[in-house]
Amino acid sequence: MNRCMMKVYIETYGCALNVHDTVVMESYIDLNGHTLVSNIEDADAIIVNTCAVRLDTERRMEKRLRELFNKYPDKKLVVAGCLAKARPYLVHKVAPNASMLSPQSIHKISMVLESPRKIILLDGSKERGSLPAITNSKTIATIAVSEGCLSNCSFCITKIARRKVSSYPVSIVVETIKKLVEKGVKEIRLTAQDMGVYGYDIIGKKMLPELINSIIKRVEGEYYLRIGMMSPQHLSEMLDDIIPLYKDQHLFKFFHIPVQSGSDKVLRLMNREYSIDEYVSLVKEIRRKLPESYIATDIIVGHPGEGSEDFLQTIELVKLLEFDKVHIARYTYRPRTLAGKLTQVPEAEKKRRSSILASIVENIGLKKNSEFLGKTIEAIILDEGFKRQSLIARASNYRPVVISKEYNRLLGKRAPILITDYTFFDLRGVPIDDTC
Repeated sequence: MNRCMMKVYIETYGCALNVHDTVVMESYIDLNGHTLVSNIEDADAIIVNTCAVRLDTERRMEKRLRELFNKYPDKKLVVAGCLAKARPYLVHKVAPNASMLSPQSIHKISMVLESPRKIILLDGSKERGSLPAITNSKTIATIAVSEGCLSNCSFCITKIARRKVSSYPVSIVVETIKKLVEKGVKEIRLTAQDMGVYGYDIIGKKMLPELINSIIKRVEGEYYLRIGMMSPQHLSEMLDDIIPLYKDQHLFKFFHIPVQSGSDKVLRLMNREYSIDEYVSLVKEIRRKLPESYIATDIIVGHPGEGSEDFLQTIELVKLLEFDKVHIARYTYRPRTLAGKLTQVPEAEKKRRSSILASIVENIGLKKNSEFLGKTIEAIILDEGFKRQSLIARASNYRPVVISKEYNRLLGKRAPILITDYTFFDLRGVPIDDTC
């Protein structure tokens, strides 16, 4: 088949890293003369960019791959992403003829597409010489500035798929953001497995402050940076350098700092590298210096070894710190991980605990968001909401504000918004700008 006639359909699952990897693959596919299609029936090749973070996700991936393999035997199937790297034998069992491409080999996607044979590329390292300045949104772009981490968390399978820290140079990230801002992008989401270790592979130290400082000094225009997840121990080391940068108008006052458990015992079982006292001190220091900060966290309920007292300590921590956003995940068994070898908490008990914690998180969210009722806050309208039935604006600390889709003309613009309602998750309001 003439490679210029190859029509390629892509499905993407999982985190922002996978979303970015798909953008990179799309840029190589286009550069090499192939055509991206939105209808799978029109495709000559199907790429599935997979996720493996949870057992239920893995089963969904397995079901989808089996379905595609059986339904489209004449189409080339390429399995990319974390499942291919972490669970290649499972992929082979489900789709024996599928080619496999690790996250580190995505720059070779055209070679895989053009080969008449099955190709397995599970090693190697990513090319870091350029970043595509493309996005599927008019106002938002996600840039994965690095992958890999320095931790060894007992529950994590992602580290198997993305082990080595590998970062794009500061100059390349800056130039890519310049191009995106010139195209009208307003929100730049800098993401990684752990933003706290960005640059460690380049000069042997963490370079996030240098990256942020270079962006705000060298990129002009109206744009806003949202910095992705940072592990507590790495953020603590950089806090004195990070806080002054967060005071700049270009940064959302948003911190995603996963705690995972409120119990020191469970943190040790998880191989987390901080104590609860250290975590509490970190959050309190951020709020002292940046009172408007929005603190998001992750909590795993039912990790092996978590007893009733440990769970109560997690509840106490959530009540103490009153996070602005909490992502609750029930622990899920993952093969090839340390936690998978430990005695598991019964599924029913995990479900019970997560329900209790979710109720507490909702009550805290309702209390915090109720304080905005009747107030006017400045926000930038950035995105369409669920099923395009609304618009999502973001306050200076990234707190979400939902407004009616009738204000679509304000997309990408700032406006004062009168808060008329709220949920535990977001605020609801009406723009009151004179131009409305």
